[in-house]
Amino acid sequence: MSLTLSVPSIGCASCIETITKAIQSADTSALVTGDPAAKTVNIETQLPEAQIRELIKIAGHKVS
Repeated sequence: MSLTLSVPSIGCASCIETITKAIQSADTSALVTGDPAAKTVNIETQLPEAQIRELIKIAGHKVS
């Protein structure tokens, strides 16, 4: 599944790295890219969207 989520709290590449680690802790094959300027994260994963949103929240960010 491919997701593009808006994460307004992203401010830098380090934020993307934190989100990537959180998602990959549950799905090691997930591909995560992000754009701090656009405040978006693109995710290729087998996990359901609700779980991805929860993992991002646990990482300290809010998905809008």
